[in-house]
Amino acid sequence: MDATDTERQNMLNPEKEQTKPYITKVLENETGVFIAASDYIKALPAIIKKWIPGEFSILGTDGFGRSDGREELRDFFEVDHRYITIAALNSLAKEKKIDPSEVNKAIKEFGLDQNKPNPVKV
Repeated sequence: MDATDTERQNMLNPEKEQTKPYITKVLENETGVFIAASDYIKALPAIIKKWIPGEFSILGTDGFGRSDGREELRDFFEVDHRYITIAALNSLAKEKKIDPSEVNKAIKEFGLDQNKPNPVKV
């Protein structure tokens, strides 16, 4: 709520010194990439995307009832530790901080199926 309140105050007071939301202040000097992983829909962490200073990848389940347990859910919807790692590496590759071949190497090491159907569409 702080971020939207701050934006509103800045909009309604254009001649005053513009302030930054708390999340922006905390992260403004951070470098690298940001990953959000949720057992809920991707829209939840997407709410803060505009205040994140850099590449921000979001992983989420966008569904339910397809798995026996939490581990299976995270595997099915590609939100487990392997996919979080791939998201981080892919973001680093987008920023040209690593070569894309490193992402492919990790995909192979994790044994991920690049041709697996998109779980949201299954």
